[in-house]
Amino acid sequence: MASKAASLGSSLLVPCVQELAKDPLVAVPPRYIRHDQEDPIIASYDQVPQVPVIDMQKLLDQETMYSELGHLHFACKEWGFFQLVNHCVSTSLLDKIKKELQDFFNLPMEEKKKFWQYPGEIEGFGQAFVVSEEQKLDWGDLFFMVTQPAHLRKPHLFPKLPLPFRDTLESYSVEVKNLAMAILEQMAKALNIRAEEMRDFTEGIRQSMRMNYYPPCPQAEQVIGLTPHSDATGLTILLQVNEVEGLQIRKDGKWVPIKPLPNAFVVNVGDILEIVTNGAYRSIEHRATVNSEKERLSIASFHGPSFDGKVCPAPSLVTEQTPALFREVTVQEYFKGLFSRELRGKSYLDTLRIQNDQA
Repeated sequence: MASKAASLGSSLLVPCVQELAKDPLVAVPPRYIRHDQEDPIIASYDQVPQVPVIDMQKLLDQETMYSELGHLHFACKEWGFFQLVNHCVSTSLLDKIKKELQDFFNLPMEEKKKFWQYPGEIEGFGQAFVVSEEQKLDWGDLFFMVTQPAHLRKPHLFPKLPLPFRDTLESYSVEVKNLAMAILEQMAKALNIRAEEMRDFTEGIRQSMRMNYYPPCPQAEQVIGLTPHSDATGLTILLQVNEVEGLQIRKDGKWVPIKPLPNAFVVNVGDILEIVTNGAYRSIEHRATVNSEKERLSIASFHGPSFDGKVCPAPSLVTEQTPALFREVTVQEYFKGLFSRELRGKSYLDTLRIQNDQA
């Protein structure tokens, strides 16, 4: 049952971009040239407000919790993104995971092949959401796997990772999962969702991680590291691994760059959380751009309900005045639908909206 539950989708096998970028490129292969994307004209830092910063310690302190809860509510409602500081995940653990992830992506190709995606799978090294041979590709590699609960891990992936990376990732996975549960608890407070309704979400919480490697590209303006999309899961906690920026979010029609604070996490609302909050908190489109000279690495940890759960608005948020905006589906149906499509904006979430005939 475990292996079946963890195999809800597949992605076609594609070349390793890191290897491709090792040779001096005269021209980027046509499949990576993205004329379909908007130019990366970006609002500069001094033109736009930066994403809100939330202090986890203030959320947990009796004297400051209500004020900080208001800030959290604003961030989720108006931005769908925030940076989290004072989150209690130790700096030494963050330093270790950053260094060891860099080493993992720098393994020889022969070693990395042991962790490559199997045909018909999405876990392992490769890319995701590649559903046709004609489809344009992102300028980046990923290593994706289910990390929690432990019984859903693929035996050839997490348990076979090289040491000390495996042990460090184990510690990081638990710390980030606990942090996600604490954040979701605070969101439930801010929205007056009954605690037991959010518990249904968090008790069997499922975590997967997407480790991203974006090699430098001489024609950086013609490629995209990660296609614009909203995250399909509930809550994403992102760690920027090196100092190269690239994450941008769509805000008021502009692409706004996020300048990560040292040792902060970038946290964002995913589609499932938009459904659970009945549209109160919105998942926001974001993308990754590529640097012409330097590689960029990041780790995104996704958190969603267990496979045997369902996805629907929290009952305490559905009233006659605020009817359900999304139809109910099982978690399995949700992910099967997701991985059968290309990644494109918020198009998947739109398929679950209830069309209001009176509108």
